[in-house]
Amino acid sequence: MSESSSLAGRKLVQAAFTCRDLDRSRAFYRDVLGLPLLFEAGNMLFFQLDGLRLMIGKEETVGSPIGGAVIYFDAPDIDALGTALESRGVKFERPVETVQRTETHELKLRAFKDPDGNAIALMGMVPRAA
Repeated sequence: MSESSSLAGRKLVQAAFTCRDLDRSRAFYRDVLGLPLLFEAGNMLFFQLDGLRLMIGKEETVGSPIGGAVIYFDAPDIDALGTALESRGVKFERPVETVQRTETHELKLRAFKDPDGNAIALMGMVPRAA
């Protein structure tokens, strides 16, 4: 199995926590803990740590119960990797989602669960088509 068709050797790039109150969480993580707020998208807040992004999202947005967590693997090749994982039995919850757009890239996401129901996602900054 090649590394381009698996998660071997990929960086863990984001962790996520769920919350009940987004305003309270924003104040806590930004103002109390001092984490830089990168951006907000929908009911999600994104903070930058050294080499890892922390996402705080409302329970219904993230799809995990309060206290649940999600891990995200770096996947700039999200389409090809998703196809490879599907061929080995991974059942994605929905098609690829674009959660942020910049002038040059799109942040794409695709989620699935392990056999015990733990949330895992592929996340990639994909260059935008010309």
